[in-house]
Amino acid sequence: MRMAMIVAMDEDGCIGRGEGLPWRLASDMARFKQLTEGGGFNAVIMGRKTWDSLPDSFRPLPERLNIVMSRDTGWEADGAETALYSGRAIEISYADGCEECWIIGGAQIYQMYLDRVDEIHVTTVHTKGSGEVIFPDWDRSQWDENVVERLQSDTENEYNTTYSIWTRR
Repeated sequence: MRMAMIVAMDEDGCIGRGEGLPWRLASDMARFKQLTEGGGFNAVIMGRKTWDSLPDSFRPLPERLNIVMSRDTGWEADGAETALYSGRAIEISYADGCEECWIIGGAQIYQMYLDRVDEIHVTTVHTKGSGEVIFPDWDRSQWDENVVERLQSDTENEYNTTYSIWTRR
């Protein structure tokens, strides 16, 4: 099973503000949906705060196995599998026959899986100081960057963005 991360961050590494995203980027949301749904059956692994931040109409994320990491042994939600530790989330993905497993946040979940993924899909949002939730430090010298797309801001995308795929060496 292939494991990858997907994240949007500003130039300071910010990935969130309060309980949500600090920008509106229709192109990034469309890419997120297309990649995480893929052409088969895929899983998305997220923290409970990320789950809570999803609009009700998108919870669970359709066409994907939703796995929510929570330390609360009693936590449950319709449409979500619960995992108490990172290995359990991977076991659930395997057991359900997922082809790909996408790590979608937040910061603590990204930190847990940084050593387990071989690809990180990054949308860099060209702004700074967007919020207080920061992507964990990672040694980019151990990764190769392939810039896939650069987009200019427009009526549906607040900021210029660069989409890159980072592959572990």
